Amino acid sequence: MKDENNPSSLIPHPSSLILMPLNLTILVSGSGTTLQNLIDVIARKELDAQINLVIGSRAGLAAEARAVAAKIRYEVVESKGQPIDVFSAKIWKHCDEVGTDLVVCAGWLALLKIDPKYHHKVINIHPALLPSFGGKGMYGRHVHEAVVNHGCKVTGCTVHFVDGEYDSGPIILQRACEVCEGDTPEQLAACVMEQERIALPEAIRLIQSGRIRVEGRRVLISRHPSPEPTHR
Repeated sequence: MKDENNPSSLIPHPSSLILMPLNLTILVSGSGTTLQNLIDVIARKELDAQINLVIGSRAGLAAEARAVAAKIRYEVVESKGQPIDVFSAKIWKHCDEVGTDLVVCAGWLALLKIDPKYHHKVINIHPALLPSFGGKGMYGRHVHEAVVNHGCKVTGCTVHFVDGEYDSGPIILQRACEVCEGDTPEQLAACVMEQERIALPEAIRLIQSGRIRVEGRRVLISRHPSPEPTHR
């Protein structure tokens, strides 16, 4: 529940006192490995959620086959050649149609204009320890090459809220892994992906439980859930 007179913003879980499965919409721009991880985690009952919709930023993505195999609705909203307002509005319209509680950017590469109703309801996972190695053009192999070339000793992943700029929203959590002498970008990508598989479901659980409070750029995590959950 957000208090307009208080800079602190509590991120409530979207159900009543009894937690209900979280309705997720997943945004993809590539192969869908992160999407598949969430599908698998949910299937193993390690995350109390359901994916009602997957949206691809262009036609022909490999992620579509993963969504179809899991019998999840899949839509394409082309980002290229459309004004950001028009493109983003189409995304939120689809999200509204399926009653989305949380939007997850999973390898999503297009900039979004966040609808006010989805403020602090859109998260992204980035394959580096932000604010290092983020921003436009920093995705996939580009990130891991930059980490190697910079001589970093650790790398990792970051889950953060999306705020309308590339990789700049408040950080929810991070997980790190060592950069060993001689590591290639491909080896780092594999190591970081293992951390991503853990970090993203954990961030979703924290949001669902109502344990997150945003104060400016800081995300504070409490031990106990919000005493004032909201109804869906």
